[in-house]
Parts: sequence; C-alpha cells; structure tokens
Amino acid sequence: QEQLVESGGGLVQPGGSLRLSCAASGFTARYYAITWFRQAPGKEREQVSCIVSPSNTIVEYADAMKGRFTISRESTKNTIYLQMNNLKPEDTAVYYCAGDYGGCWDLAEEYDFWGQGTQVTVSS
Repeated sequence: QEQLVESGGGLVQPGGSLRLSCAASGFTARYYAITWFRQAPGKEREQVSCIVSPSNTIVEYADAMKGRFTISRESTKNTIYLQMNNLKPEDTAVYYCAGDYGGCWDLAEEYDFWGQGTQVTVSS
C-alpha cells in the first residue's frame, strides 16, 4: 500500500530556510512521480514542483517559488525533499506531497496518493 509521510514543517522567520521531507513507501513500480503542493488558508491548493522516479526529471510549476524552492530525491531512502530558502510570509501554508504512477499531472485531482501535510509558518 502506497504511503506518503511529510515532515520538516515549522515556524521560521522571513528570510529563513526549511527542508521538508516526504517519505514514500509501498510504491510497486520504479516509475512514479511525487509533487509538492501547498495550500494557504482560504486559497486553492497550489503546485510547487514535481520529480519523477527514477530519472529525477523535475517539473517546476510556480514562478513565485523558482529560485527559492528546490525539489530533490534520495533514492536510497525513498525520500523526496523540498528545500525552501528565503522564505516569505506568503509561503505560509500546509505543504503536501502527492504521488502518482502516471507522471506529473497538472491537476491535484489526478494524484492518487497524498500525505497528511505539514504546516509551514513564516512569521517574525
């Protein structure tokens, strides 16, 4: 059974950094995609970045985060990371990882597997 577990969220000051982790387990094929999403209060879920196993092909979705957020994968640990630098108050959200065997989809509804989310709060 496929499972995704996020960790690494917390409270950070503006300009600070956090690294989120998404531990993936139970995936039965080598090819699958993991996407980081985020959802701020009162806003729609927003795609951040996607990485495909095993090629490590990356798809970045949001211009606001390009250059500040970096997705990566450590295959030996089946863990996908989201390194977030120069955080801003508008980055405050619950961050989720989602997985699918079909690839990096444009719509959240296309993903079959979701983690429980981890809260990131950027505030002074």
